Amino acid sequence: MDHQPPPFFKRGPAPVALLSFYVALSIALLVVDVRFRTLEVLRQGLSMFTHPVQHLAHFPAQFLDNAGSYFATLTRLQDENAELKRARLENVATLLRSQQIEVENQRLRKLLGVKERQQVSGQVAQILYSARDPYARRVVIDKGQQDKVVAGQPVIDDAGIVGQVTRVFPFVAEVTLITDKEQAVPVQVVRTGLRSVVFGLGSGQLELRFVPANADIQNGDVLVTSGLDGIFPPGFPVAKVVHIESDTAYSFARIFCVPLAGVEHFSEVMVLDPRPPVVLPEELASEATGKDGKASARSGQAKKKRLKRD
Repeated sequence: MDHQPPPFFKRGPAPVALLSFYVALSIALLVVDVRFRTLEVLRQGLSMFTHPVQHLAHFPAQFLDNAGSYFATLTRLQDENAELKRARLENVATLLRSQQIEVENQRLRKLLGVKERQQVSGQVAQILYSARDPYARRVVIDKGQQDKVVAGQPVIDDAGIVGQVTRVFPFVAEVTLITDKEQAVPVQVVRTGLRSVVFGLGSGQLELRFVPANADIQNGDVLVTSGLDGIFPPGFPVAKVVHIESDTAYSFARIFCVPLAGVEHFSEVMVLDPRPPVVLPEELASEATGKDGKASARSGQAKKKRLKRD
């Protein structure tokens, strides 16, 4: 007799076939997401639901940190208070002198008709955790679209430049550190005024490139932002030179630096507001417009000549 099972109990597709189908589907979704960013909206929507879970997951660590700070010994706090008072008294003379210099500087700017440097503004954010990508230097902060954070904003701490906002979600944002391989910051050597560009190496260090082998640069030189990129305000500390490899056989020297900001530590940072666009004076703007018009006229005449020849 034939003992075939009823149709209700028939076996479905083989497990290997199902596994192959789901693997192919996953790879296809990954490729489509990387190439066309089709799942970005879905990812942002899911982040709204996972944000409370992430907040609860970080709550024990935050509680322990707060508890440790709360139970700090009274003796240590008194010592720190006394040290701060002593430092404040020692810096009174310097502060008063700095105020006097600032007043004189403002007076000279008014006399020379020089526009004062714009004051930077921003909002304080907390670094929550490092990004999950092991090959990138990124951190996640607790400010997002609801706080009017946008991609491209510079991020600093109390020691210097930390990085730049690269991705923004409703409640959090991702900051790419200056030590990431994809980051480059135009800088200037404080001691000599030499301008160049510092690149991240992905290992916690930076490399100052495009510097001639015979340039006047030495270990300990401090690099600050030059502001030429229109993103980072000028004058903010970036890195310090720690090692120089000069070879006359090569045109450029290899200069390694370490960041001055605490880019590898979990702390508070400030997200600076975007820099306003540079407005050219009317004379320069008219000159630029005239040059563009002349260039377009020359290109038009060249096209007419080519057409006549043809």
